[in-house]
Amino acid sequence: MNRTKLKNYAPQARRDFIQAVTDRAALYGLTDKKIEPITENGDVAIIAGRAFPRSIATKRKALEERIAQYGFAQTMDAIAYTWFNRLVAIRYMELHGYLDHGYRVLSHPDASKSIPEILEQAEHIELPGLEKHKVIELKLEGSKEAELYRMLLLAQCNVLHNAMPFLFEWIGDETELLLPDNLLHTDSLIRKLVGEIDENDWQEVEILGWLYQFYISERKDEVMTRKSAVPTEDIPAVTQLFTPHWIVRYLVENSLGRLWLLNRPGSKLRQHMPYYIEGEADTDFLKITKPEDIRLLDPACGSGHMLTYAFDLLFLIYEEEGYVPNEIPALILKHNLYGLEICPRAAQLAELALVFKARGKSHRFFQPGTLVQPHVLALQDIRFDEGELRDYIAALDIGDLFNQPMLQLLHQFEEATTFGSLIQPCLDEQNITFARHMIEAKDLAGQLFLLETQGKVLRVLEQAEMLCQRYHVVVANPPYMRNSAMNAPLKNLVERQYKPYKSDLFSAFIQRGLLLAVPNGLAGFMSPFVWMFVTSFENLRNRLTGSA
Repeated sequence: MNRTKLKNYAPQARRDFIQAVTDRAALYGLTDKKIEPITENGDVAIIAGRAFPRSIATKRKALEERIAQYGFAQTMDAIAYTWFNRLVAIRYMELHGYLDHGYRVLSHPDASKSIPEILEQAEHIELPGLEKHKVIELKLEGSKEAELYRMLLLAQCNVLHNAMPFLFEWIGDETELLLPDNLLHTDSLIRKLVGEIDENDWQEVEILGWLYQFYISERKDEVMTRKSAVPTEDIPAVTQLFTPHWIVRYLVENSLGRLWLLNRPGSKLRQHMPYYIEGEADTDFLKITKPEDIRLLDPACGSGHMLTYAFDLLFLIYEEEGYVPNEIPALILKHNLYGLEICPRAAQLAELALVFKARGKSHRFFQPGTLVQPHVLALQDIRFDEGELRDYIAALDIGDLFNQPMLQLLHQFEEATTFGSLIQPCLDEQNITFARHMIEAKDLAGQLFLLETQGKVLRVLEQAEMLCQRYHVVVANPPYMRNSAMNAPLKNLVERQYKPYKSDLFSAFIQRGLLLAVPNGLAGFMSPFVWMFVTSFENLRNRLTGSA
């Protein structure tokens, strides 16, 4: 893989995508200076004296709400990255033959042709929601190629929604409005993506992680030059670092791989683990009866490199146990792999990478009934307005379910994108699961004003369940951030709950990772080597060497 090309391409791509979606937002009256009012009249919506189809009004209002909540710049950045991820996903899929119709969407197999193959073959494309007569009409006109291509691309995104809803929302949402213009131009975002990264570099799913690291690299440099504490929205850019493959293999082979070899001394898995280190004979180890029993967590999973290699190793384990190869990918995603992350875009890539891993092993994986969504969760800040929970609890009328500990739990995720996996839920897994089942069983039909609150409550419980569950293997390249760079909420949490390990975020995360593991579970962490000799890490040193 030519990482130099990726490093040169991705930072400029970030700037280009942000500018492109910003230009589209301006078309609909949204800028960092002003939000133009929108009025609806008959079949049209009027923005700054310009008429649009009335159907855009709901999406435009949704964009306004996002901007009001997150700010203009942050909203543009997020939507730009979402479109970048979508196009990267389609590029990977078209080169690996994962698209059902068999045509390339962003490029043409004949390198001498600049027109995407799907546009050349438009009249032969069958996609749900794509109006065949409209496609033929636009193609015959000749001058409407840009409009036709936009229609085809959106239809393709909608199809991918079924397999990857975490990345391809149904493109009736507000991001559709900001799909960039001029996609067929020689200097378009798509042409640069296709032209500046060699096809050979797309062979391994690892490319997703490297693109993510280089995409956010300039933002990381900007934040690192400041002397102030790092704000919540910039924590991912500062703390996320793509882990080189040999380190991932070393960590996973000596945790997950070791666990399996302890339970299956005669296993041939050792032949596939060049970084495995033979340990001393161990009789007091965690007993595993079958592959489905293993739960592996990366509590700061980024773009999922640990998880994708764990997938490879687990596939070999299942194969060795005699499972049907086509059925193994779904079993792995259903039973074995878990990831937590504070950056939703990185979590999208982790899910994407696992889905691509599964599809690469099973041609049937995208078919209905076989598709399994990965257990990768982007933690969200969940806050309740004054009186919101009171009204919801009264309407739900479930006895004393919402006792003091439950109410405390519902407020533990107000700073989830700051604290990440450091959050320690105040209820155990059994009580959280019981509460979720009770709430899900309640019928709120006809009480639409409560549905949003119910969604937030269930999201808290989903996040809490993953943070209460214990795992057989915990592996991570935890975030690094010195105590002085932590913002006030993060510093307070670390000093309150992880005081012996407060010198750096990686130290607190290692302690949290150990707490997430079952007794006799295995853990592997990548960290700076300062913990071995610097005085401020003495508590971590004692914890890891068993001296504490």
